[in-house]
Amino acid sequence: MTTLDRRAVLGLGGTLAAGVLLAPGVSLLAAPGERTEASASRRWAMLIDINRCTPDCSACLTACRKENNVPLFGEPDRDIHWIRKVELRDKDQRRPTVSLPVLCNHCEHPPCVHVCPTGASFVRKDGIVLVDEHRCIGCRYCMIACPYKARSLVYHETRRSPESNPNVPIRSKGVVEKCTFCVHRLDNGLQPACVEACNSVGGGAMLFGDLNDPHSEIAKRVRTVTSQTIRADLGLKPRVHYQGL
Repeated sequence: MTTLDRRAVLGLGGTLAAGVLLAPGVSLLAAPGERTEASASRRWAMLIDINRCTPDCSACLTACRKENNVPLFGEPDRDIHWIRKVELRDKDQRRPTVSLPVLCNHCEHPPCVHVCPTGASFVRKDGIVLVDEHRCIGCRYCMIACPYKARSLVYHETRRSPESNPNVPIRSKGVVEKCTFCVHRLDNGLQPACVEACNSVGGGAMLFGDLNDPHSEIAKRVRTVTSQTIRADLGLKPRVHYQGL
């Protein structure tokens, strides 16, 4: 787990669409099995309540690795993390240490896309930032440009684990990858794996949905609670919001 100063993170930059209830805070985005198309009318976003996120909970991390076949090779400098837990401490000790998940923020103005020389990094119509591994040349410009350190280079050939999702392609060595908001699940009316796990076996800290839908739970929550994004000063308009930060 990474430890950062709260002021360092903030100071650096200072409903769900359909309603089949699975667990408190978890709903299907569409009817089960109903495929949805990427649309510019949607603005997918995540809200994480860090008051509900405990340092000892790793439900989101485990679910992400299992769903997307993201292995650990035991090499800290080369292991891939689509989502990681970061610990924030207040230098003045006026607030307790908090733990929060950090992942690709799927920015509205993503610097990773702007610096990519081959167009491998791109933004889908609905705002999800993705990587086309067939165009990626492993130059790592996008990794340098990302202020959230949310991208990883694949140093090793990977194999599909028995419990991984067969619909997720095996990544290629020498390309960059990152969180996709579980786009393969979204397109089939499901929540991202991390959100589903957080709300079923974790602390219920994660909420995901369409901010463009004024009736969605996330749109209502963002309007009524105080939330922040990391490095808001950069003007990237991140789509991962934090409550209680």
